[in-house]
Amino acid sequence: MTEKRKKSERRKDGDKSLPPSLSEEDTSLFRAAIGDARPLPETGKALFPPQRPNPARRQNQLNDSRSRADGLSDHIPHALTETDGEFSFLRPGMAQPTLKKLRRGHWNIQAEIDLHGMTSDQARDSFTEFLEESQSLGLRCIRIIHGKGFGSRNQEPVLKLKVTSWLMQHDEILAFCQAQPIEGGSGATIVLLRKQPRA
Repeated sequence: MTEKRKKSERRKDGDKSLPPSLSEEDTSLFRAAIGDARPLPETGKALFPPQRPNPARRQNQLNDSRSRADGLSDHIPHALTETDGEFSFLRPGMAQPTLKKLRRGHWNIQAEIDLHGMTSDQARDSFTEFLEESQSLGLRCIRIIHGKGFGSRNQEPVLKLKVTSWLMQHDEILAFCQAQPIEGGSGATIVLLRKQPRA
């Protein structure tokens, strides 16, 4: 007795452990639908569908970022140093060579944000969200592109000054300096973040 006939007889006897057999027409339709697809090799690992973002949670995070952004002042503190038209900052307690190492590119730039063309409020919100995301990812060195101010009224670097002020108000910022010419020059700032403790 063939295996096919055995299965057929077991099905008639009420054996429900076997799936119903497909007709030749159904099998050919199925093969045409899947084309050249082949089963994945068995790895012994379970695959889970990607989790959908929770809109309510995302909105709460945005609201938190906005409230922190609203708390930032545009006042330029005296601790900001300017030498030869270049702004730089080193948080008190940090070793002086840190700033030199940052200028020389000791740390690789891991992420950047471009604030060109934004209003102050838009730039503040984007800056805050970018900084928080960089911290959550454990990044150490980032670049903020703010432009040189040629497009603003009186061609003053308004956004640049505000960015430097916002940076100084975050304890997580250890140092920052003007970017090298190849990295944006006076239109960008290189920032060193505090190292985040491992979870």
